[in-house]
Amino acid sequence: MHNSLKSLAAGCVLAVLSHSAVAADKIVFGIALEPYPPFSEKAGNGAWSGFEPDLIKALCERMQAQCPLKEVSWDGLIPALQSSQIDVILNSLSITEEREKVIAFTAPYYQTPAMWVADKSLELVTTPEGLKGKLIGVQGSTSNATYLKAYYAKGSTLRYYNTQDDMTADLQSGRIDVMLADALTIEPMLKSAAGSGLADKGLAPKDPLFGSGIGAAVRKGDDSLREQLNTALAALKADGTYDKIRSRYFSVDISAQ
Repeated sequence: MHNSLKSLAAGCVLAVLSHSAVAADKIVFGIALEPYPPFSEKAGNGAWSGFEPDLIKALCERMQAQCPLKEVSWDGLIPALQSSQIDVILNSLSITEEREKVIAFTAPYYQTPAMWVADKSLELVTTPEGLKGKLIGVQGSTSNATYLKAYYAKGSTLRYYNTQDDMTADLQSGRIDVMLADALTIEPMLKSAAGSGLADKGLAPKDPLFGSGIGAAVRKGDDSLREQLNTALAALKADGTYDKIRSRYFSVDISAQ
């Protein structure tokens, strides 16, 4: 009986240790509810796919961690990180000085320029003076929105959207004149039948407000997790896994140099 009790106690200790190990290796990634193909989109069965969910899966396999995805509205991602509802944002979040005041970023894992898009028939000069009086669409809480607020808000009307799809629909219906969006997201749409009436009107110039690329975000002071992510990302790039994932969605190299 004594031995049985000892065995039971030992089993309980092992169970607690095992549970602690699992808990320590659990990393909750936040993902925006709003779809952002080809970076992230949700199937009818609830499964997420796209460049970033695939990258999260590969990173977590490398780190030997369990990584559930927690769905949060785009505007709520940073508050959710700060309040420890999630541990990482890997969801097309630009690295900017303003954001670095409140959260910490890994090295950038991709970069994309901002593209102006409008109706094919419309001739545009995309300077602040050239777009004076125009209705400009942009996805809210993005570096593109920050850029437009700084340079275009005085002379143009800015309209903010939760999703790229809603913004594109308004552009196609004439409710806005032009939109500023990530080129990598827009290019596939412009090549499709759905985007046949729209055209690339040029790239926005490089500007510090666009940040230094797209990085994964963690809480301030969570240096251990940030370095884990950096190490795993570097390993994925070195062994070709990153390029394999990237090639599923993009024909060009999007890696941040």
